[in-house]
Amino acid sequence: MLMEVCCKKRTHQPLQYIGISIGKVYLREPMQKPTFYPTRPLPYGRQHITDADVAAVTAALQSDYLTQGPTVDEFEKQFAAYVGATYAVAVSNGTAALHLCTLALDVQPGQRVITTPLTFAASANCVRYCGGEVHFADINPTTGLIDLLKVRQLLEAHPKGHFTGLIPVDFAGLAVDLEAARQLADEFGLWIIEDSCHAPGGFFLDSKGQEQRCGNGNFADLAIFSFHPVKHIATGEGGMITTNDEQLFHHLLRLRTHGITRDPADLQREPDGGWYMEMQELGYNYRMPDLNCALGLSQLTRADAGLARRRELAAQYDAAFAQVPGVGVLAPGRPGHAYHLYVIEIADRKGLYDFLKTRQIFTQVHYIPVHRMPYYEGLGWRAGDFPLVEKYYAHCLSIPLFPTLTDEEQDYVVACITEFVSASHAI
Repeated sequence: MLMEVCCKKRTHQPLQYIGISIGKVYLREPMQKPTFYPTRPLPYGRQHITDADVAAVTAALQSDYLTQGPTVDEFEKQFAAYVGATYAVAVSNGTAALHLCTLALDVQPGQRVITTPLTFAASANCVRYCGGEVHFADINPTTGLIDLLKVRQLLEAHPKGHFTGLIPVDFAGLAVDLEAARQLADEFGLWIIEDSCHAPGGFFLDSKGQEQRCGNGNFADLAIFSFHPVKHIATGEGGMITTNDEQLFHHLLRLRTHGITRDPADLQREPDGGWYMEMQELGYNYRMPDLNCALGLSQLTRADAGLARRRELAAQYDAAFAQVPGVGVLAPGRPGHAYHLYVIEIADRKGLYDFLKTRQIFTQVHYIPVHRMPYYEGLGWRAGDFPLVEKYYAHCLSIPLFPTLTDEEQDYVVACITEFVSASHAI
């Protein structure tokens, strides 16, 4: 089943695996130049659309509902079950999910929220949408995740109540220890929004050794996901919010649709008739159409297989790069990693980026630190404020990782990187 979903297996062994010792795979004679050339460009991420996906969307097109129909409810229920949460709210994209979360948590102008500088800008922007102030805590350079010790230092440097919320990000697919984050949040009176856009299916191990899935709501007040094409589940555009809080769930449903409700239990006036509805607050049109949800439901049936393939490819990269001096790997071999991204670190990042483009390998950088964006520099942040993330940014590169990447294509990527590094060392 896994290979039907993902790719054909390796038919040759240009990187020869010869033994395993204490979890480490040893390689013999790493290839210096590729002998296989792919027939397609290799981006850092790629969606996988099957005939079943097409059939699901076609069925939705032929149904009575293109939006606001039963497919939305079904996708929400099945996604909530997948991550282990009680409730889920489908929305138009991950940024809309973040915005609705800050609205539901009543972020007010001037309130201060902490997040990581290593994320897509939306993780910070959602606070600004509500007029709040964004503060950053530097990363742990071995994981790329927000350093909770630095969060504590930031909190302890100010009186309690100075900060109101925390937005940790499961960067690249590696889950934040939300049990520890929750303890910190409770101590200082913070809410938590878990940004899990990179990590559906990911988990961390809690203090009892139990798996805690990203977005399950056991520690965060709210969690958000994205269904952009390069994510684990692709719907074109789309997002999801999960929570175990019934009050927040109903509030999100209302905010998603202009602040309007038709629920008789929530109406403030006696209804005039069956058509009656009330706009009770200022909301937005952040709905996700049935078409997108139909695609999401179909993709969800293959989520575990896709995640298994991502982990398999990551383990193969780990083994290969362990034999290549000059190539570092961010957080190799971590349990529960969902591997949205596979990030290497290299001295001549731009040189390698440009070289790989000539070989039809299209890498990406995740991310330019948020505090270095001109908008945030306009708010007072400067180079040097967070040296660990800035050092990481200078050397990071996301290389191809997606479920349909074949073993031969992966070998080609490794061989090209090895060729570049070998040539660089020879100069």
